[in-house]
Amino acid sequence: MIFRYITKNKVFKTISDITSTRQIPAFIIGGFVRDLILGRPSKDADIVVEGSGIEVAKEVAMALNPKIKVSYFKNYGTAMFRYENMEYEFVGARKESYQHDSRNPIVESGTIRDDQLRRDFTINALAINLNTNNLGELTDPFDGLLDLKKGLIKTPLDPHVTFSDDPLRMMRAIRFASQLNFFIDEAALAAITENVKRLSIISRERISEELNKILLSHKPSIGFTLLHKTGILAEILPELSQLQGVDKRNGMAHKDNFHHSLKVLDNLSRISDDLWLRWAALLHDVGKSRTKLFQDGHGWTFHGHEYVGAKMIPAIFQKLKLPLNQKMKYVQKLVGLHMRPIVLVEDVVTDSAVRRLLFEAGEDIDDLMKLCEADITSKNSDKVMKYLNNYQMVREKLVSVEEKDRVRNFEPPISGEIIIKVFDLKPSRTIGDIKQAIKNAILEGEIENNFDQAWDFMIETGRKSGLTPLYSKETIIEESGQAKLEGDR
Repeated sequence: MIFRYITKNKVFKTISDITSTRQIPAFIIGGFVRDLILGRPSKDADIVVEGSGIEVAKEVAMALNPKIKVSYFKNYGTAMFRYENMEYEFVGARKESYQHDSRNPIVESGTIRDDQLRRDFTINALAINLNTNNLGELTDPFDGLLDLKKGLIKTPLDPHVTFSDDPLRMMRAIRFASQLNFFIDEAALAAITENVKRLSIISRERISEELNKILLSHKPSIGFTLLHKTGILAEILPELSQLQGVDKRNGMAHKDNFHHSLKVLDNLSRISDDLWLRWAALLHDVGKSRTKLFQDGHGWTFHGHEYVGAKMIPAIFQKLKLPLNQKMKYVQKLVGLHMRPIVLVEDVVTDSAVRRLLFEAGEDIDDLMKLCEADITSKNSDKVMKYLNNYQMVREKLVSVEEKDRVRNFEPPISGEIIIKVFDLKPSRTIGDIKQAIKNAILEGEIENNFDQAWDFMIETGRKSGLTPLYSKETIIEESGQAKLEGDR
């Protein structure tokens, strides 16, 4: 299978021809080989040569197409180009040594054996020979093929050395376990636990990059369970780790909110691959550790945990160097609103409650409902069906009210500029108060979401505040229309 694939790939065939002619040992190594054996798709391939990877990259690109743009990274001795939707990176074989206070190695030229020794895991040290005499031959010095069959993450060297040299490898081990549904070797797992503090030399950006990859895996709970078990989670995201555990008092206990959060995350991951929606699922109950309270005769409560959790999101994102933009605000919004839809299942719920949720959730209402449905983690199938039916009722109410009132992301029909002109006001709090009163009246169903009713409400509100309108509705409409015509011209 490997030989047939290599000979059909034009880039690999060209590398083979050039390196064989020049008698340069050349190999495909790492993740591409692993994924090829597992039957997983790959978008990039690493080529290791004994010599200058940059020179080989230049020759190969020129032979394929002189117009191919090759990117060089001389400080690292690497070169890369894209060809037919694949990235090919070339590097000279090397051996590495590390200093205790840095994950950046001291690099020297080496052999393919040296290069395989520096790899993080046995399954990533597999190499395929590209030289004509041994084309397609698998080089496997650490039984990586056997570990692939076992579904095992294992280091080529002593795991304490591997993880102490480059602590990011601990995160990578857990990420691969989550992505591939593999187990981590017991010795490696113990070494991760003992080297957790070494993560202090890793930038938060690199840590978050691995967290995002774990979140995007098919079953992210595998990764987060391992992060918690090894103590990494307590170091990088203690707010989530603190949810673990069950307290009992007077025979009453609450559920383990950490494991519940992971179930919600897995539930949502089955229906959406949106990274930030998955972050919202992971953190939706993060406020529970700060709001937990035992009430005699009632049991454990977490009142307001959604609001407390929403307030925690910016600090968490800042600490992890995650984006502090609309993506953070999106996660914050969903965490803050995730308890709201459940109250809408009552038969007597008012349209105003539905309108307010539509207004506050805006275009994210569908994602909010996905999160709420994923939040159903009962093992009782009858309960699950009941809750799902309830949320279907909520969805129907949301659609009905939105079709009638058009309040999703709406702005009142009366603008601040109109309020200023009608009452001859200077910029002041009064303008905002009137505009907010109009918005509340629409949301509460006191008036419909149209210009005529909003105008009448504005005039009445202004007069209650001692203001006298100076213009009629017809004049404002005429001037607004005239201004629009002039703007169009």
